[in-house]
Amino acid sequence: MAVSASDPLFHPCVYHEAFKVELQVKRPLMPIHLSPEQVGLDMLCLCGQLDLLIRAQTQQFQEQLEECCSPEESDSFQIQGSEILDQMLQCLEHLPKPMPQLEDYLDLIGLSAMFPRVEVFLIQGSPVEMLERPLMDDYFSHIAKLNQLLVLSQQLEEDINHLGSHKYIAHQLSVIYQVISSFRGIKMFSEIKKEIEANFKQLKQSLVAEAGCRHEPQLSAQYVSWILEMTQNISSAVMSLPEELTEDLHPALTFMAQFLS
Repeated sequence: MAVSASDPLFHPCVYHEAFKVELQVKRPLMPIHLSPEQVGLDMLCLCGQLDLLIRAQTQQFQEQLEECCSPEESDSFQIQGSEILDQMLQCLEHLPKPMPQLEDYLDLIGLSAMFPRVEVFLIQGSPVEMLERPLMDDYFSHIAKLNQLLVLSQQLEEDINHLGSHKYIAHQLSVIYQVISSFRGIKMFSEIKKEIEANFKQLKQSLVAEAGCRHEPQLSAQYVSWILEMTQNISSAVMSLPEELTEDLHPALTFMAQFLS
C-alpha cells in the first residue's frame, strides 16, 4: 500500500552551544543577603553536616580495613562533601570584603574547635577520625534521643485517646522505658522510669484477653490517666529543655548565643 508523504512544516533549528545554560540546582533561585550572624549560624549547620559525613566515611574506612581492603572514599562522600564545601564558600561571600579564607573563618568563630574533623578535612583534604571524642559528638546523639522520646510520647498519648484497642500500649511503654534508660543522671527521667517499673507488669497483665473474649483489650481509667499524665510530663520536659537536659547541648547553645544576643 502506498502512503503519500509531505514535507515537514518546520525544521527545528540546530542547537548552538551559545544557548547553553548552566544549572545551579544548589543555589537559591533569587539572590539573598545574609547578615554576619546568619552566616555564622549557617556555618554551624554546614559544619555539622560535613562532620556527620566524615564520621560515616571513616566508619566505612574501618569496615574496609577489617575486610582487608584498601580504604577508598565513596562517590557519595566526594559528591556530598563538595556540595557542602561549595555552600560554605557561598556563605563567605556574604561577609564584608575582603572575604576570609574558610579555614581562618572557622577558626575565628570557634567552629574549628567544635568540629576538629572538619578542620582536619579542610587542611588535609581527606576524612580522618579523631583520637579524642569531640564534644559535638554528644550533641547529635542527645538531640536524637530527645526527639525520639518526644515522638514516642506523643504517639502513645494519641493512641491512648483514639485507638479502639490498647493491645500494643504495653509495647509502646516498654520502648519509652528503653529510651529513658539511655539518659544518665536525669532526675525527672529516673522518677518516670521507677513509675513504669512499678506499674508495667500489672498493666501488661490487664491487657491479656481472656479465652473466648471478643472485646478488644482496654486499659482501665486509672492506667489511662497515669499514662496521659506521664506522656504530658515527658513532652513538656523535652520541649521546655530544662538545664539538666541541655548539658550535652552546651557547646552548640554557647556558640549560637553569641550570634543571637
